[in-house]
Amino acid sequence: MSLFEDGLKDIYWAENALLKALPKMVKQTTSEELNKALTSHLEETKGQITRLDKVFTLIKVKAEGKKCEAMEGLIKEASEIMESCEEGSMRDAGIISAAQKVEHYEIATYGTLRQFAETLQLTEVEKLLDLTLQEEKEADLKLSEVAMEAINVDASEEAA
Repeated sequence: MSLFEDGLKDIYWAENALLKALPKMVKQTTSEELNKALTSHLEETKGQITRLDKVFTLIKVKAEGKKCEAMEGLIKEASEIMESCEEGSMRDAGIISAAQKVEHYEIATYGTLRQFAETLQLTEVEKLLDLTLQEEKEADLKLSEVAMEAINVDASEEAA
């Protein structure tokens, strides 16, 4: 079960790092819809960490993170985008791009962990991980909707 535990510790660190990074992203937005989407996901992230705590309890492993190099890189990239883009739709588009990369990493990770839990016949753990997986997919879809509704159009006009 060490690969499974390792993956859980990795995503635990990642979610906690994201909990610190999301408020910075929210502050940098100019779109009300993007602000709402990121604020909503910040609240979901808190619940996802609580859910991971339950998973660790169920498998009788101490809830602790293991540095996630991938998430650290994605957060660093998001910071660089926010620093290099002027305030407005262009920065908002960059924030969406960075946030969707984070979501895709989380979707891949939770999908894998859910499958591991199923293989290990950890039914309750599988349900908890699947719930988070569905939330991550919904967050990704919401970011796409926000991007398509106005931000990408506005950003392309700013670039012209």
